Amino acid sequence: MITKTITVGIPAGLEAHPVAMLVQVASQYESGIYIEDGSRKVNAKSIMGMMALGLGNGVDVQVTVSGEDEEQAAEAIEKYLKSES
Repeated sequence: MITKTITVGIPAGLEAHPVAMLVQVASQYESGIYIEDGSRKVNAKSIMGMMALGLGNGVDVQVTVSGEDEEQAAEAIEKYLKSES
């Protein structure tokens, strides 16, 4: 299991389009991927769950990845969340 704290670097925050892209990235991996903001923890493969978090740029989140491809999945999620494009 890998747990990292990541600061969201997406200028628009996690709105509809960035959330859809994050779910696509997460869905490429077999590992379970969860994103936590304080007391709320959601499956990163769930578009509705991710939309409900409503994360903005500069917010710190905790990402937990567990499974056979956890290292690759954690790297991909971190890269996406830190992207500034």
